Amino acid sequence: NPAAVAFVPISGWHGDNMLEASDRLPWYKGWNIERKEGKADGKTLLDALDAILPPSRPTEKPLRLPLQDVYKIGGIGTVPVGRVETGIIKPGMIVTFAPANITTEVKSVEMHHESLEQASPGDNVGFNVKNVSVKELRRGYVASDSKNNPARGSQDFFAQVIVLNHPGQISNGYTPVLDCHTAHIACKFAEIKEKCDRRTGKTTEAEPKFIKSGDAAMITLVPSKPLCVEAFSDFPPLGRFAVRDMRQTVAVGVIKSVNF
Repeated sequence: NPAAVAFVPISGWHGDNMLEASDRLPWYKGWNIERKEGKADGKTLLDALDAILPPSRPTEKPLRLPLQDVYKIGGIGTVPVGRVETGIIKPGMIVTFAPANITTEVKSVEMHHESLEQASPGDNVGFNVKNVSVKELRRGYVASDSKNNPARGSQDFFAQVIVLNHPGQISNGYTPVLDCHTAHIACKFAEIKEKCDRRTGKTTEAEPKFIKSGDAAMITLVPSKPLCVEAFSDFPPLGRFAVRDMRQTVAVGVIKSVNF
């Protein structure tokens, strides 16, 4: 929507309209924008940057924190590391790691070597946990609040998949690797239910024998090992995935529903 975009003529070379209004542009009267949060106006690039509203963070949702790594730190103990995707994490919270179903207390939360009273979505944090060894946790596990809709491992899930570039045909039984949040696990295309129009989502063919590059399809996928995923509508960062095969991304998908 052009009405919501500030158009600002600037010269980085001369500094015109960067921090202060320039007197070299008598024709320029300033920018103004309209958006649902209200109107804003100004003259300079700095004004336009200041007028950008920060996105709302999904702090009210239950905690989901996919682990990127797990460290053993001398004198402290086990420290899982990852980015808070939804919800908050704070010391004293009882967290569950899915799909292993390990429950423990968070002793402390740190970001950039500073202790935090709580961490919010977007924060890359390390948190120290009690009585859990490094060997029990691994990248791809998801930490969640044990008292508020904790994450669970999935038996199978139903997803809309768009094939980008696959040299052959994909049929039932195809088992590539899925990259979803920080997890990296082989999943079987158990049943290709229907081919659909990638824009409207309408069914174009029921139970096709195969799909190929350019096709979109609704598919039931079964992970080969325990895997924690969520429906895209509930937790977007845990509901989208890339399908990897032959050292390239052959398809992408969004998860519609999960069977726990």
